[in-house]
Amino acid sequence: MTARTDQLAVEVVEFTDPLCPWAWGSEPVFRRLRAALAGRVRWRRVYCILFDHDDDPAPDPAAETAWYARYVEDISAHTHAPRARRLSRVAATSWPASLVAKAAEAQGAEVADRVLRRLREGVFVLGEPADTPESALAVVSGVPGLDAGRLTADAASVEVLERVRADRAEARRPVEEVLSVAADSSPHPGAAKETPDGQHRYALPTLYLRTATDHRVVPGWRPYEEYVSAVVDLSPGLLPAPTTLDPAKALARYRTLTEPERALLTDGSPWPPSGAVRVDTGNGPLWLHPEEAAVHPAVTPAPPSSP
Repeated sequence: MTARTDQLAVEVVEFTDPLCPWAWGSEPVFRRLRAALAGRVRWRRVYCILFDHDDDPAPDPAAETAWYARYVEDISAHTHAPRARRLSRVAATSWPASLVAKAAEAQGAEVADRVLRRLREGVFVLGEPADTPESALAVVSGVPGLDAGRLTADAASVEVLERVRADRAEARRPVEEVLSVAADSSPHPGAAKETPDGQHRYALPTLYLRTATDHRVVPGWRPYEEYVSAVVDLSPGLLPAPTTLDPAKALARYRTLTEPERALLTDGSPWPPSGAVRVDTGNGPLWLHPEEAAVHPAVTPAPPSSP
């Protein structure tokens, strides 16, 4: 068996949700890790349904929105991720965004990455959680390479629904190591969360790395070095490769970059690159490639729907 085959025997399972603020804050580290391991591991996302259908509705939606906006602000103070200047509401459900994100996987990893990114930016840059099928499809409009008609059909299919249901169930079978996680220097150590029905699910985000015979788990919000340590501990020959790019190439590759991503993913050359479009948020800018800015709802809002 070749070394490459051995490495591809490593699966990285990312437990996440498009509307999770900690997962949004982990994007810089995960983007770097995915790039460093590209073509050498199998990376799979599991959508955990942070906001479920059976969650009790808030008795005072305005008060809940104000509380949640402060909660996101506190998280962004740790992660330095952008946050919306104004949050319109707390998401009613994660199902539409998760179905769209899962459906996009049929169009390839690059399209799926960009669709998920738009869904995150919808809530954490625009302040509009994609919690209906219409809003989830609208916010990803214009994603390069996306077949919008196919996405619409796939997101409404029984097959994709069953895949997300399977994701939800998988997220509620956490490994023993995360049932109790000691408090440490992380503001989000990542102990499994108890669900209303008495189960537990993985905290978001959590990376679960496994081979046929062993596994490692890295829960919560963590620095890049902890993920590298877990990778190398599980598969010593799988040292992540360098991934920084010059600013113009990084923005062309990723389409949008936050300030933490600029620090982790670029080589430190002068910033911003020519043509970059700045979108100010409640916690620092989001930088858009000019082609992305031409279709991104933060710059080019969708026209109002007809009455």
